[in-house]
Amino acid sequence: MPLPITIDPAVFDPQAIAPETKAANDKLEAFFKTMPPIWEVGAPAIRAARREGEGLLGREPEAPIAQWREVSANNTSVRVRIFTPETVTGVYLHIHGGGHTIGAADNQDQTLADLATALKMAVVSVEYRLAPENVWPAGPDDCETATLWLAENAAAEFGTTRLLIGGESAGAHLALVSLLRMRDRHGFTGFCGANLVYGVYDMAMSPSARQWGDRNLVLSTPIIEWFMENLLPAAQFSEIEKRAPDISPLYAPLHDLPPALFTVGTLDPLIDDTLMMAARWVSAGNSADLRIYPGGIHAFDILDIPIAHDARTSMVDFMKACG
Repeated sequence: MPLPITIDPAVFDPQAIAPETKAANDKLEAFFKTMPPIWEVGAPAIRAARREGEGLLGREPEAPIAQWREVSANNTSVRVRIFTPETVTGVYLHIHGGGHTIGAADNQDQTLADLATALKMAVVSVEYRLAPENVWPAGPDDCETATLWLAENAAAEFGTTRLLIGGESAGAHLALVSLLRMRDRHGFTGFCGANLVYGVYDMAMSPSARQWGDRNLVLSTPIIEWFMENLLPAAQFSEIEKRAPDISPLYAPLHDLPPALFTVGTLDPLIDDTLMMAARWVSAGNSADLRIYPGGIHAFDILDIPIAHDARTSMVDFMKACG
């Protein structure tokens, strides 16, 4: 039987937001008010700044246990960043976020190295092609290649067939698209867990994304619209096409998927994506755990606040328990 999902209405009460969370949110909101809109800066400039360690997220130090590899499956290849700890009991396929437009597999080296050590699992992070230079389906195709390679080669490469998958934001979307492609195109349902962190699952925009407005807490409605236009240009994709099951997994059949941990904050414009997907996950007969954090903004888990520490601990505990 799938695990039940429960939602405590109290988490949505503004009084439930801890002082530390509110202070961090206020600081970030003030910072974003001093910055030009992301669409004026442009994706290439943002990527370059991150490579130089500039901006809000910067770039973490290179991890000694990480190495680049080029892997192949289905006559295509993709670069991956592999983090291999001393003891390997499984493999976590990680897909980074960034609105399908920014981000890189080596932008969070230390975080992924620490995760690999904590889990005693190899972490394989996918360097997929980014929009707007590469519109749909380039990025998802790269993620499918990496996922298929791992399914076919995990035993030989890592000595284990215990596989998990996940990611943050756009990475959660691509992780779920990859799970569905592996099930439907390759007949593979061997992943034992999915770590889906504040993902976007309706690429024509869920109600919360549409209704959020201009307030910038990492994301806003205009920022989400910009990301969506980069990946799925209106000149090429109609609103109906954006909700095709292969593009928007919220509308896909969700049977035969692994246990999932869904993580989101109450001040994330994408909260409806997580709430609706978690409900559909369970209704399709799968197991799910839903964690909602009062006052959590998009990407709250990278902050140095108690709810972030709790979220990261919950993710590690969930992945350790899978399989």
